Amino acid sequence: MAPLKLKGDRAEIEVARDLVRRGFRLAIPYGEDWNFDLIFARPGSERLERVQVKYAESDGVVIPVRCRSHPLTNGKIRRTKKYTAVTIDWLAVYDRTTDRCYYVPAIELGQGKAMLHLRLAPAKNSQLALTRDAAAYLDPTEPAQRNLELTMEPAGFEPATSDLQNPRSPN
Repeated sequence: MAPLKLKGDRAEIEVARDLVRRGFRLAIPYGEDWNFDLIFARPGSERLERVQVKYAESDGVVIPVRCRSHPLTNGKIRRTKKYTAVTIDWLAVYDRTTDRCYYVPAIELGQGKAMLHLRLAPAKNSQLALTRDAAAYLDPTEPAQRNLELTMEPAGFEPATSDLQNPRSPN
């Protein structure tokens, strides 16, 4: 088995273990061609949420998180798949260095990022804007106090119109 596959399997087990400890119910999709690795339901809920799991090794300061995958055919990359809120609900990251799981809501992935970084320690230049404090991503049950400007568009902005778009209703 390839070393990357072993790392991914370890991450899935660690995230599943973390969620079960929290009282979540889990389901594992059959097969390899899903956009997500796990499905969970919160305690007391029947709503299913899709989780893509990633393995990471931080340097003790920043956790680099790959928000994409490269499906292979005959050992060659077919395409790059970027994760969005359309395909998953959560991006769960197991960091081997801290031996912890972090949960990024898919809404923060926008239209598909290649990478994002969770900070374990403050930036040396004291930058706070556009940073993600890893501690805010430890619990998938609590809405974290996050920097919402990372993903939200300014109010009042609308996409440019096009002849290809459906006309808007007069209401």
